[in-house]
Order: sequence, then C-alpha cells, then structure tokens
Amino acid sequence: MGIKSFLSKPLAAITASQQKKWMQNAVQTQHSWREKIVHKASQTVYGKDHKFGDINTYEDFKHAVPVNDYEGIKPYVEQILEGKNDILWPGKPLYFAKTSGTTSGVKYIPISKDSIGNHIGSAKNALLNYIHETGNSRFLDHKLIFLSGSPEMTMQSGVHTGRLSGISNHHVPGYLKTNQLPSYETNCIDDWEQKLEKIIDETIDQPMSLISGIPPWVQMYFDRIQQRTGKQIKDVFPDFDLFVYGGVNFEPYKAKLFESIGKKIDSIELYPASEGFIAYQDKFESEGLLMLLNDGIFYEFIPAEEYFDENPTRLSIEDVQLNKNYALIINSNAGLWGYSIGDTVKFVSLDPYRIIVSGRIKHFISAFGEHVIGEEVEKAMKYACELHPEVEIVEFTVAPMVTPKEGLPYHEWLIEFASEPNDMKAFAKDLDEKLVKLNVYYKDLIVGSILKPLVVNSLRRNSFIDYMKSIGKLGGQNKVPRLSNDRKIADQLHQINA
Repeated sequence: MGIKSFLSKPLAAITASQQKKWMQNAVQTQHSWREKIVHKASQTVYGKDHKFGDINTYEDFKHAVPVNDYEGIKPYVEQILEGKNDILWPGKPLYFAKTSGTTSGVKYIPISKDSIGNHIGSAKNALLNYIHETGNSRFLDHKLIFLSGSPEMTMQSGVHTGRLSGISNHHVPGYLKTNQLPSYETNCIDDWEQKLEKIIDETIDQPMSLISGIPPWVQMYFDRIQQRTGKQIKDVFPDFDLFVYGGVNFEPYKAKLFESIGKKIDSIELYPASEGFIAYQDKFESEGLLMLLNDGIFYEFIPAEEYFDENPTRLSIEDVQLNKNYALIINSNAGLWGYSIGDTVKFVSLDPYRIIVSGRIKHFISAFGEHVIGEEVEKAMKYACELHPEVEIVEFTVAPMVTPKEGLPYHEWLIEFASEPNDMKAFAKDLDEKLVKLNVYYKDLIVGSILKPLVVNSLRRNSFIDYMKSIGKLGGQNKVPRLSNDRKIADQLHQINA
C-alpha cells in the first residue's frame, strides 16, 4: 500500500462522519443555507432589487425571488461583464463557467470564491466516500485520467472564463497532480480526435487505475486503444479498477463499456453541473445519488407537470415526495437565484435524500400531447436490451415523425448499434410495449390509432460521432440529447447516413 492510499483511509473516515451528521439534519441544513446566502447577498444589486432585507421565511423568499432560466439573470451577468462588482454575489466571480445554450447562445455561469469548494470538494468527497465504503484506495497509487475539456481560459472583464471541466482541472489537489494524465499540453488540444490520439500516446503504457469521463467519450477512448492493440482494456491497463462518470444515464452504455474492459469494475456516478455539484453515489448497493444539501446551495423543486404554468408550486426539500418528477431549481453562493438548470430529478429515498436524474425539462416529445420524457425512453431501451441480450447500443435519440409520407405519425428511434438485434421487428415491438406501459398518454395515442407503434432506424457506425463533429461538440463534456420535440437532430442524422 502506497503512502497516498494509506493516508486516505483516516481522511475518508472523517469525510463520512461529517456527511452522516448533515444527512441527519437535512431539512434544517437546507434552510440554514437559505438564510446564510440571502443575508450575504442582501447588499448586492440583485439582493436590493428583490428586497432580500425583508426575507425572513421561505414563503417570503418565494414571493421575492422569481424562478428563471439564464435569460432571467442575463441582465445581471451583463453588468458583471461590464466590470461591475456586487451584482449577483458580493465582489466579482472567481470564474465564469462558459456553456452553450439553445436559446441564449453562450452562457456565463458565475463561480465565486465561496462556491468553488462545492465543485472541487464534492468530487474529492465522492472518492473519499467510496474509499470509506469499500476500503479500496489502491487507485491512488497509480495513474488517473480525467477525459475533460480544455483547461485553457480567457479573461472576461477580469474574470477567468472556461469550461467547467477545464476550471476543475486547475484545482486537482497537488497530491494527485503527479498521478494525473494526460499532460496539460495535451488537455489543451481543441480538436477532440487529435487530442484523443495524443491521450492514448501518453496513457497506453501507464499503470492506469482510475478513468473518469462521460461514458460515450470514454468508450471512444477504449475503442481507439483496442484498434491499436487488439487487446481488451483489462489487458492494456491491468490496474484499472475504478470508473468515475456523470452527465448521462450509464445504462445504455454499460454493457458495451464493460465488454471493452473485459471485466467488471467498480464505478462511481457523479452529478456535476456548471451551476453546482449536486449529488454523488454514496452507496453501491442502493439506487440513487446522495443530494449534497450542505454545500452552499438551497434547492427548490417544481412538479415537472407544472413547470410551464404561470404560478407553479415551489417546494423545499421537506415537502418532496418519492417517485415524482421535479424540475430542479438552484439558489447558491455563486449568485444564482431561482435558477432552473433544466434537469428533472426523482427522489428514490427520503432518508437520506437520494435522487436520480430523470431527464431534461425541455427534452421531451409531446407532438401529440404524450409528453414522453428521457427517463421513459431510457427505461424502455434498458428493458428491450434485457430481452435481447445480443444487443449493444452505442448511442440513440428519439424524435417525432409528425407528417410521414404515408400512414400514421410515429416516434422514430434512431439507434447506432454496436451489435444489432437478431430480430429488429421484435426489438422495436418490445420497445413500444414498454413505452406504452410507462406512459399512459402514449398508450392512449397508440390504442386510439393516433400514432402507430414506434419505428427503429439503425444508423451506420460513428453516426453520432459525425453528428457531434458537425456541430462542433465532439468530445469533452458534450452530450447527445436523448430525445427532442422536433426533427432537427433526426434530420441531420439522416443526412449523415444518406
């Protein structure tokens, strides 16, 4: 056992003890954070505009702070970009996390000196929690790789600006820096395919023990290694025993990823976002991610079916229910107020509070009133793959076909298979039957002959890679939307396959 592995054990025990303490007082902890952040921001421009000085209760807070998306805080961000201080949070942001939005163009999400610990400390605590739960700390003695965006940053009005994964790269603890791959220079390469080849050059002969990244891009890394070596990953990296991931549901990628590895290894799921590090997997025999309720964020939850109402219900943590979809709202010590990050979550435990990410509030199909969400299509896919064990999925997305050349409208599933079903018609039938069971509105449309059963179209290999490349989002932390209410993605995929 190396020195890092040895010393991590007592630190992991301390982290677990601190975690247990706030877990037992989750509701009180949350309202304590609401009071703290409101008080600290009371003299900011936003705080004065929304009369933070008059807020004493959660009801006061809801009356004072509207729910909004980036467009709602954009005028305040623009003031920060003009060089002004004390706008959303005291002082000036430490960073802007730069993201791309569908309606707002480039978004600049503030990260403050107070909030950076949430992003960095939570990732560290996830690993320490794993060490405490499993006793495995061997990975700290070997090489670690984080497949992430470029750590290069620009300056926007005196604020360092870059991708969240790149910002986080600057805060990897010193004791792990010597273990970390790839090199800074390689991480700065913009072209993903060129970067990937360089990453392989630097890692292929190293004792890799932990690999972290978004599953489809990790799979691409594994595929390229196998093309070079003709070996499974376990034979290239015999010390590899921990996979850390986030950003997408792992299930559609799991079978192919583990087949590439050649053995089952431990994994840790994280839920990081530019707006805050929200949850991580704390137990490895239980479903769900532990919601981080003691880290500078006061959370609110809107029932997903009410999200687009004029006055939706807003709940704090003590009023949520099991197995109900909620739009996630953040108020934070970075200066985000009533901010909808666009995700929906579902609680699978209330003691402690554990969630699964069930989809995106704007990623759904409701061309006919069916309101099919990401969680439902992923469950249907998992079910069909279990019935057809020969199937391996690379990637998929779903879109409505509203005006087919003939016959009834339908949902089109565009799937890139690593291994196709032996019986494609049976596979599509099983997908459709599961979706009918999961969504009563979809069932009514099928039974009422408004829609015909879904149609599966098999795409050629690398279709999604070529699609992401065509929109400039290949690699890093980018993700393919699982479903959409229009045919923009579907039509582009068909063009690529023409």
